[in-house]
Amino acid sequence: MSVFDEIRARVAAHPANAWATEAGFAPLVVASERSRVLIISQAPGRLAQETGIPWNDPSGVRLRSWLGLTDAEFYDPENVAIVPMDFYFPGKGASGDAPPRRGFAKAWHPPVLEQLTDVRLTILIGAYAQKHYLGARRGTTLTETVRRAESYLPLFPIVHPSPLARGWRSANPWFEAETAPRLAQLVREVLAP
Repeated sequence: MSVFDEIRARVAAHPANAWATEAGFAPLVVASERSRVLIISQAPGRLAQETGIPWNDPSGVRLRSWLGLTDAEFYDPENVAIVPMDFYFPGKGASGDAPPRRGFAKAWHPPVLEQLTDVRLTILIGAYAQKHYLGARRGTTLTETVRRAESYLPLFPIVHPSPLARGWRSANPWFEAETAPRLAQLVREVLAP
């Protein structure tokens, strides 16, 4: 059993996650001690939770295109670690999915992240991850934070690739024209042998 298997077992056994364990859901965190890119996002979607495959939806297709990775490259934990702010689907909210549970990342990220000693680039997807990891350094809006993405390296904040963010992408064409290609370049550099 790997250290990440042990962490997943501890998360699944925690009383706060009994509802998910009883439903047969496993905590969706994917990592290897050799992962070089770390993705910190909001929480798994419904389809990801049901299939046990993170980013197994249209958002994941768009994310992989932004990163310039094939499915095989993306799902290889030697390349990419996936550590959401909550390891379980939090349910539906008023518009889109509900937010990750408060305190989950504070409790469960440290034991995962301390094992990820080869990470060279951390991609912060969405406002929850950016607030947690950038704190007061982030911009006053998500747009401002994402526009200044390179100033935070080796952290790289981006908008969520959800279809619900289509309006944001339309209003900010610079992201897919400039920021996403730069991100793909950085990912390639980090993963180069």
